[in-house]
Amino acid sequence: MEFSNELLFVTLSLMATGCLAGFLAGLLGVGGGIIIVPVLFFVFQIIGVSPETAMPIATATSLATMVFTSLSSIRAHFKRGNVDFPLLKTLAPFVILGVLAGSVMVTKVNGLWLSGLFGVIAIMAALNMILRAGAKPLANELPGTPGKGIMATTIGFFSVMIGIGGGTLTVPSLTAFNYPIHKAVGTAAAVGFLIAFPGALSLLIIGQSAPDAPPMTYGLVNVLACFFLIPLTVLFAPIGARASSYLNAKLLKRIFAVSLIITGIRMLVQVF
Repeated sequence: MEFSNELLFVTLSLMATGCLAGFLAGLLGVGGGIIIVPVLFFVFQIIGVSPETAMPIATATSLATMVFTSLSSIRAHFKRGNVDFPLLKTLAPFVILGVLAGSVMVTKVNGLWLSGLFGVIAIMAALNMILRAGAKPLANELPGTPGKGIMATTIGFFSVMIGIGGGTLTVPSLTAFNYPIHKAVGTAAAVGFLIAFPGALSLLIIGQSAPDAPPMTYGLVNVLACFFLIPLTVLFAPIGARASSYLNAKLLKRIFAVSLIITGIRMLVQVF
């Protein structure tokens, strides 16, 4: 593929990804990272980047885009009173601890291992979306501070390693303890910022670009991808939110979950 054709292909792919990620985030309440990471992972490979290099760059770039999209989401949820700041104050130091540990791990492990981890978490998230819809909570209230600390550290650690925000792991974790869904989504948006900002900054500073990294990659963050993804995800998220009033969101969520399982399997296949 010639350079001009490569650039056109990457540009169009990134624009389509930004539109889709923003729209689905608004429509279904899913995090953009769960869509952005696998698309970047496969797009980078099409232009000649090895899977080992593509995955950590996709992860770090996804986190960088979420710094801005999470701020927009926090603002919207704050207006509705759905951000639980006392809970967030308890979770924050543990989330950041997990993020810093996970960021170091990203720079140490093989990118294919990260691909496999993404595949496992994507499949688990999809199955949770399908099987636990309307299910009874596992407990009637959140655990004490030690339990919250373990939960928050785990969320920060695994989220930063695969480039996803707070929603994918935080919402099901909180609702499993009978926590109100609207406050779980709003608080998860704030957790997403606590994951994205230190995670992206760490991978920008300590990450080292491989020789086959795509153009305009600094550390492990691809600036070109951020340039296209950030404005489009922010633009299309409210469009998706409005569309949820007219579309069967429950059916679309099931279709998305099945697609997520297929994507997770494809990511796992990369490992073998």
